[in-house]
Amino acid sequence: MQVLAQQQLLDFLQQLKIEKRASEHTVKSYQRDLQRLVAYCEQHNVDCWSDLSSTDVLKHIAERHRLGLSSTSLQRELSASRSFYLFLMKTGQTDINPALHVKAPKQARKLPKTLDVDQVSALLDADANSILEVRDVAMFELFYSSGLRLSELHELNVEDIDLHDKQLKVVKGKGGKSRLLPVGAKAISALQAWLKVRPPAIEMQDNAVFTSVKGKRLGNRSIQLRLKQWCIKKGVTEAVHPHMLRHSFASHLLEASQDLRGVQELLGHENISTTQIYTHLDFQHLAEVYDQAHPRAKKTS
Repeated sequence: MQVLAQQQLLDFLQQLKIEKRASEHTVKSYQRDLQRLVAYCEQHNVDCWSDLSSTDVLKHIAERHRLGLSSTSLQRELSASRSFYLFLMKTGQTDINPALHVKAPKQARKLPKTLDVDQVSALLDADANSILEVRDVAMFELFYSSGLRLSELHELNVEDIDLHDKQLKVVKGKGGKSRLLPVGAKAISALQAWLKVRPPAIEMQDNAVFTSVKGKRLGNRSIQLRLKQWCIKKGVTEAVHPHMLRHSFASHLLEASQDLRGVQELLGHENISTTQIYTHLDFQHLAEVYDQAHPRAKKTS
């Protein structure tokens, strides 16, 4: 593609980072998705963005689909393209948005896997035998207690937690939005135990809650691996990951309260349609209870 077209892409990514305050992860995702569109343009001799047609975008998505990409991934790539062209239109660099009406193939939405209450208790009600395990239990309790995302727990600082009022503040959640969350008694106890033995931070300006033994902020991958190791130690055969604890938090809370709006706020979902997937989980649970308990639910022999 022309140098100008590449510069326009860089300008868009810069705008995402500075004006839209998108996270580094989001910017990289947009960049990765749009680079695939660049590759299509180069392969089909499209030199500038205004030359790309809706037919081109449809062909590009079709090619990606044939490579085995899921509907979710294709929708994400289309969203990146639409956002980029919206930027070009707003800055007067094109008059069209060729991705506007292109749709990804529909795919059945998979329900998130969750643990039941007994499984969560078996996972968390266990003695910690080292400083690292004290830290790990505090992390896992907090995932389940407050429904945090992995990135939100990673970014958590000591000043974000109020042990007295049993709450924490997510300073920069998804989309750069902050929210205030309650913290349960079990998680408070686990946090208090960890903060008593937490090593001092290496850098004075970095006041991370969860650190390594050397005082360095714990990375996302390390948190995932620690949960995996903890499950192996406790004999949990289920492949548990941090987001499963968040899913379990949402499912159990909705099952008990039936307050969809409240769960939406706690999870930090922008659209309630995202939260509604947990109503399907709740119905599955009710259907199972019905099948087991109703005298005329089962066929008699």
